[in-house]
Amino acid sequence: MLKVEHVKKKFVKVDKKKKKQEFWADNDITFEAYEGEIIGILGPNGAGKTTLLRIIAGILNPTEGEITFDGLHYETDEIKIKKNFAYLSGNTKIYQTLSAYELLLMCAEFYGVDSSIIKEKIKKISTYLNMDSFLHQKIGNLSTGQTQRVNIARCLIHDPKYYILDEATSGLDIISSQIILDFIKKEKENGKTILYSTHYMEEAENICDKVLLIHHGEVIKRGTPHDILESTNTSNLRDAFFKLIEEME
Repeated sequence: MLKVEHVKKKFVKVDKKKKKQEFWADNDITFEAYEGEIIGILGPNGAGKTTLLRIIAGILNPTEGEITFDGLHYETDEIKIKKNFAYLSGNTKIYQTLSAYELLLMCAEFYGVDSSIIKEKIKKISTYLNMDSFLHQKIGNLSTGQTQRVNIARCLIHDPKYYILDEATSGLDIISSQIILDFIKKEKENGKTILYSTHYMEEAENICDKVLLIHHGEVIKRGTPHDILESTNTSNLRDAFFKLIEEME
């Protein structure tokens, strides 16, 4: 189980007059994510979604609060934690001069995957994500959608328990987006825990078990999509979000 408890992140920005201003990118965020559960982290650009996921992934340190994976803390078990999750964003950069196959081979070796099963595992993942036609092409020559599929394959190679996906379908065509959404659903069926950040409310409504609606770094509503729609008397999460914002003003 992943536990996020009272997480806050403060940044300092400098305005045009060179005056420093403090602001909370995330402010007192708490939730839990269980096995076989997709948690949607929803909100517009600048809401604090990416900052929150980077904190959960150990890329940023929280100003306050605590994060644990199955009772493990970053302070004492960072390597063990990171071996059990995969992090993917919509703009994750990967080596352009390697082929998809070479990248997956390198990642498998990095995560200590048994050498006797690496080739067969790459073959299965390639078939699963429809990558066979470009598996041995250089990544720099691939389309945006193909590159993102390679990124998904990179996440699958070590069979992680947790997925942290930040705007994973952003900018993709409908076919590539659907491949990624199908992958998310399949991994849920496999008992994996998935954090899925997006500003595409319709996507989240279709695949998430629970959602957190975030605005200006704060959770303004949480629950199942059905419960949120019912409590706001709306027909979709987009309308629910705007109604909640109006009520706050």
